[in-house]
Amino acid sequence: MPERRSTVGGDGVPISSFVALGDSFTEGLGDETPDGALLGWADRLADLLARRSPAPLHYANLAVRGRVIDEIVNEQVPQVAGVTPDLVSFCAGGNDILRLGSSVDRIAERFEEAIVELGGSAKTVLVFTGFDPRNTPVLRRLRGKIATYTAHIHAIADRQGCLVVDLWSMKALQHPRAWSDDRLHLSPEGHRQVALRAAEVLGLGPVRSAPAPDTPQARVRQPQRLEDLRWAKEHFLPWLGQHLLGRASHEPLEPKRPELLPL
Repeated sequence: MPERRSTVGGDGVPISSFVALGDSFTEGLGDETPDGALLGWADRLADLLARRSPAPLHYANLAVRGRVIDEIVNEQVPQVAGVTPDLVSFCAGGNDILRLGSSVDRIAERFEEAIVELGGSAKTVLVFTGFDPRNTPVLRRLRGKIATYTAHIHAIADRQGCLVVDLWSMKALQHPRAWSDDRLHLSPEGHRQVALRAAEVLGLGPVRSAPAPDTPQARVRQPQRLEDLRWAKEHFLPWLGQHLLGRASHEPLEPKRPELLPL
């Protein structure tokens, strides 16, 4: 197996540059600030890295919501070669997995091609498995497909010497408060938990904090069947029409942090 690349917890050299690649998960949907800006696990991880680095952390986030793996590989991956960061995160394929008729094996092959390319530029490559959708109506029917893709990602990481954040096994992500109302994107608490887990995988040491308390303003949940029907009507069916059936918004989307600049 290839030797693991240097991390904060490996040879003691802090990470001074970080580039995040991916789709809405990495862009930070579901983790909005009061003024409408997006945070997300990658921004939160960058903040943790900056606190451990003696020099200013340089950070770029090239992720764009709705992107499929071919778009991420063609549009985002080539930009890493020009900046050679200490750390690059790569999470892709989720939108492909959810599309009718998609091939898990083909998506995994494309994933590994990207990792090979990124490994020639970045010192450390951090990848993410799929989520376990067992508690999500409709999407739980794809659980076997997502599990197969997760197994592929672990195998690719072993072959290519990547670090892995195993989202599938994270108990914190099985709690309803880890998810936004749409159940498709993480909530601020979910993004926070992913950032903490990623920091641990990178060897930053003890960075856990107490779970966010439940708030008295939380919405009272209806009986589960009614709640699932409401979710399907308000969130899942519109999303299905946009992404699975090829009717995505034509709104031009750009990365929120396209250049590797000091945080």
